[in-house]
Amino acid sequence: QSSSVIGDNIVLVALALFVVGLTGSAADLGLVLAAHALSLVSFLLLGGVWADRLPRHRVMIATDLVRFALHAVLAVLIFSGSARIWQVVVIEVLFGSAEAFFRPAASGLLPQTVPEPDIQQATAVVTMSNNVAEFAGPALATALVLGAGAGWAFALDAATFLVSAAFLVRVRPRVRSSPQAPDATPAPTGLWHGIRAGAREVRSRVWVWATLASFSVALFCGLAPWFVLGPVVAREQYGHLSVYGVVEAALGLGTILGSLIGVLWRPRFPMRLAMLTTLVWPAAAILFAAGVTLFAVIPVTVIAGTGIALFDIWWLTALAERIPPGALSRVTSFDWMVSYALLPLGFILAGPLAGSLGAVDVLIGGSVLACVAFALGLLPRETRMLERLSSRESPPIADERLRGLTHRS
Repeated sequence: QSSSVIGDNIVLVALALFVVGLTGSAADLGLVLAAHALSLVSFLLLGGVWADRLPRHRVMIATDLVRFALHAVLAVLIFSGSARIWQVVVIEVLFGSAEAFFRPAASGLLPQTVPEPDIQQATAVVTMSNNVAEFAGPALATALVLGAGAGWAFALDAATFLVSAAFLVRVRPRVRSSPQAPDATPAPTGLWHGIRAGAREVRSRVWVWATLASFSVALFCGLAPWFVLGPVVAREQYGHLSVYGVVEAALGLGTILGSLIGVLWRPRFPMRLAMLTTLVWPAAAILFAAGVTLFAVIPVTVIAGTGIALFDIWWLTALAERIPPGALSRVTSFDWMVSYALLPLGFILAGPLAGSLGAVDVLIGGSVLACVAFALGLLPRETRMLERLSSRESPPIADERLRGLTHRS
């Protein structure tokens, strides 16, 4: 998946550079990004149902091939000089829809590829590869778009999906059977019943829905202003837009370090520590917005990135260990949808609020509210007292014939 994630991060920057270069309009770029985000959020629940119903690696292969075709077409349009904004919007709507089926399937597949005691380590390795890709992708995209041209950036991204599909063909997932997460009942046959069953799995666990609610508010209040107003604040407080890029790089470095730490660190109460580590991120944003010296902001931001990565590892491990295997993709689809549901609204509101109140005040206020949201996520006792599973509690492998990991890649 590393090649595919690099491609995704190339596209994030390539789209911005290409659209603004094509029309000179930030509104057009917002339209394209909103088209992708809204289609992703809209189809996540359906994607979760189908990922629990069909072999997950086959769902991923199908979506890889669809995304390859879409961005290959976009690359051809750019090379031919006939690309128009409406075409980019349509392609990104379809791309986001396919991605909505891929993400829940990928989250559900990972625990099927390693023995149960190794789920956290496997999650840490995947998280690390994603973080390295997110660190390297934007730089590669900038070099491609400004050097060879935007068409080559999308062509490379299309190729990464073929690489991903080629490796996934060789995956032989094992069958999971978990006493901690029993899966005695078959998946519902109807789509709506499947979605409702996934919602019941979320509602029945306070530590799941409370964490999702806290992240939904925190990302709306903190992350959206950070993306929209971060460069403006950097110019106001530090005199140059490039400072925002430096701070973002520090955050990326921290996520890589956190992924390495997460390979071995298995705390007794993972969700308690996970929620505490996330508090550092909005604190770092407050220091940045307040114009504190970079000698303090950079180290705190690295620590914040470390905390973000550790949260991802411990959260995904807890879900994999405690959610019934046949419902895991549906639960992770709710995770993606609820967490990101308010982000488009946050993107829309951040600019007008900054015009009325000032970018610095909006970023500081939003980061304070994000801190409060994360702190409230720690209130449920189920979250604070959720204990990690020991190797003795790890569920057995159901089918002895599928015991080994058979990534022959």
